[in-house]
Amino acid sequence: MTESPDEPTRSDGGVVSDDVYASEEVGEQYRDTVYRELDYDDLETAPQTAEYPKRGRLEPFKEADLPKVPKVSHIVGPSAIMLGASLGSGETMFWPTLIAQYGWTLYWAFWVGVLTQFFINTELQRWTMATGESIFRGYDRINGVWPWFFLAAGFFHLGWPGWAAGGAQVLANWAGLANPSEQWWIIGVASMVVIWLSYMAGPVLYNVIEKIQIVLMALAIVFAVVLIFVVGSAGELVNVPSGAVSFGALPPQNELDIATFLGGLAYAGAGGYINLSQGVWSREKGYGMGTYQGRVKNPLRGATPERIYDGFAFEPTETNLRRWRGWWKVTQREHFLTFVIGLLVVATVAMTITAQYVPPGTNVVDDAIGMWVNVIIPQLDGLTATLLYAVIFIALFSTQYAIVESFVRNSVDILYQGYGRTHGWDLSRVFLGLLTLFTLWGIAIIFATGTMGLGQPWILLVIGAAIAGVMMWPYNALTVILNTTHLPEHTQPGWARVVAMWWATGFFGFFSVLLIGAQLSGPVGLSAFSTSINVVDSGLGGYLLWLFALVVQVYTMYVSARAKLNASGTVTDAEEASGFLS
Repeated sequence: MTESPDEPTRSDGGVVSDDVYASEEVGEQYRDTVYRELDYDDLETAPQTAEYPKRGRLEPFKEADLPKVPKVSHIVGPSAIMLGASLGSGETMFWPTLIAQYGWTLYWAFWVGVLTQFFINTELQRWTMATGESIFRGYDRINGVWPWFFLAAGFFHLGWPGWAAGGAQVLANWAGLANPSEQWWIIGVASMVVIWLSYMAGPVLYNVIEKIQIVLMALAIVFAVVLIFVVGSAGELVNVPSGAVSFGALPPQNELDIATFLGGLAYAGAGGYINLSQGVWSREKGYGMGTYQGRVKNPLRGATPERIYDGFAFEPTETNLRRWRGWWKVTQREHFLTFVIGLLVVATVAMTITAQYVPPGTNVVDDAIGMWVNVIIPQLDGLTATLLYAVIFIALFSTQYAIVESFVRNSVDILYQGYGRTHGWDLSRVFLGLLTLFTLWGIAIIFATGTMGLGQPWILLVIGAAIAGVMMWPYNALTVILNTTHLPEHTQPGWARVVAMWWATGFFGFFSVLLIGAQLSGPVGLSAFSTSINVVDSGLGGYLLWLFALVVQVYTMYVSARAKLNASGTVTDAEEASGFLS
């Protein structure tokens, strides 16, 4: 949707409500995403002063005004896709399994992980709102190696279609196939084909995914609320408060599957490469300066291509500063109400069911899908079992849907921005091509897994989850460094958010070192690299790993704190842009 003719793109410097907030008519345009085309070449180049973002190693920013602020109800979308990516991972698989295996004392790690990802995700979209660029382009302004690093890590995270495989296994049992443990791969292949075909439903590819995911999420949440009453697990909620305050409580390290636990931390939300999509989806939706960037169209529908440019920057006039505060408020609210609340409801319901129906001492940590299909559902009657099958299948299918979308959109952005744009690539055709290749790759893996004895779906999920947790460590550090060193004072994160990102870096760094140490000392056989939760019982190589983590943490804190202090007082009336958790 292009902008209404009466919607100005340059402010007059005055500040009245009409200058800050969009009209109902203009705000409703965001429901189908917004693209306001500007004559990019005629825009003034933003000066390299303290009032504007630093260009780093790439092209300078072009100057334009920040668009007016719509209502929260107008911009719901990116967080719904993120919620869809989360429900089938941590929320119905990893965390219910961990609670069933180790008890409610781990619940603290779940809600801390969810809130941590709230800060991570909104910081990832900060760069997009302020500049119109994806987070990958922001990383590229620091060092060109980072986007390619995350592209490779993203493939190892999402290249294994475990969610499609898991959903297929659930549906095969639900449908009563003669031999679901062997025939599930047929459904898995069909689900990948359905996902590919769904992209053909509209001219703007993002709009299709958003609408489907919103419907799936609404169904999942409604079914989950009904389920807790019909299953009769509501009594388990009395254990939630004590588990929520059991900070730091962990099982003995020799009993804790660290890969599954790290996967649970990464998937207390979407996790890994998927989180990095938050900025790209925000750009497609038209958040902030992303309004001026083109959307990926469907070339098979004859849609007119839209261009993606280098970044934009806005002059810190009083109007723009108040618009920034408004944008930041509504996007935070959208993410909290959709993502955080949705996760807490569905995941907690799933945990109550596993806590009640998995017999004590049963080993379920090695196969969460089998836990639902073989342990819990056989204990339920027909209608209740059907409802639970529906919730688990929707959760797994929506996650695979979001994974395909996330991997392709992120990877296309990296390929196009890093190489394709300067070589005349057609962005939409690149998207369709990679979508097709990734779908075929997923089909091949599902076929091999289901017919050649290469493993069960849960193995694929644990591999991807562990990689997701490890890759979150460096990008948490990079994000807080980028947002403090390259953004001007009025768009920088406030101190509370800087501290939250320091926490996120240390949080994922700690458990990443535990996982790396466990893999080096276990399967690899380098016992000197063993790591311990209490640190002091680590091997000599383990101490080196902890030292490296400490160096990363200190460097991240030093660079971002220095940038915050140096920026203080450099923009007149910067406080006009600040607000709660700015």
